[in-house]
Amino acid sequence: MTNIFTKFMFKLNRIKYSPEGFFSKGKPNISIHHTAKVTIGKNFKINNTIMSNPIGGKEKCLLIVRENSTLVIGNNVGISGTTIVAQKEIIIEDNVKIGGNVRIYDTDFHSLEADKRKIANRDKEHTVKKRVLLRKNSFIGAHTTILKGVEVGENSIIGACSVIAKDIPKNEVWAGNPARFIKKIDQPINGKSI
Repeated sequence: MTNIFTKFMFKLNRIKYSPEGFFSKGKPNISIHHTAKVTIGKNFKINNTIMSNPIGGKEKCLLIVRENSTLVIGNNVGISGTTIVAQKEIIIEDNVKIGGNVRIYDTDFHSLEADKRKIANRDKEHTVKKRVLLRKNSFIGAHTTILKGVEVGENSIIGACSVIAKDIPKNEVWAGNPARFIKKIDQPINGKSI
């Protein structure tokens, strides 16, 4: 039943998605501006209940895509208790694994200048927004926060509870707050590690 409800919510919010392999447990919270563009690929899994993925905690997934913003989620992506807020552009490529309770933001939400934060319109106008890109096969550990302007490289792994505020190169493990380099990942080529 929740699968049908989520599909209905996606259609109501003009989210373009592939029904192939689509699976929803529980009901997500969705807020998509009518000028926003959201596309989701095949085999998308979205967990919004404690029992569907206990590591996600008690929270439902939250998808917020603001005016003239873009959210693209590729094939074979799953989220649990995840919050995604796009005020510019967030791209999640194919085969990205996102752990429970991850937060992905492409905005600071508020101006960094105190005098501009005092007035709501000025605060909004002077908020910094930058694209977030999660490259294919990357893995984002549970309870991680990814901040604006970040690119996580192909095949890279982010340890649980990390805060990512700068680009992560491909084929590397990073973790911590702020995240720091841990090690390179051996990539097999023709059956041999390099």
